[in-house]
Amino acid sequence: MLSAIVLLTTERDKTNKVAEMLADLDGVTEVYSVAGRYDLAAIVRASDNDQLARVVTEKIRGVPGITASETLIAFRVYSRHDLERMFSIGMEHP
Repeated sequence: MLSAIVLLTTERDKTNKVAEMLADLDGVTEVYSVAGRYDLAAIVRASDNDQLARVVTEKIRGVPGITASETLIAFRVYSRHDLERMFSIGMEHP
């Protein structure tokens, strides 16, 4: 499974509508409103590069109200859950 974080800038007063439309797209698993130079961050999950490219370049790009985007491709995920599981292999719990 491939993951990408798509950072988006929206037209003024359209952020909520854009977020709702993004959340309804197949392949977009989460949408966050964020502070800083971007308005939204969308998490995209895809089975292969072709599907990822379709979601980002066709589906997301087709949402009206988006003025700019930057896509970050995730290589590896680090989460507390994954790290705890990795370090608990072979350890017995009382």
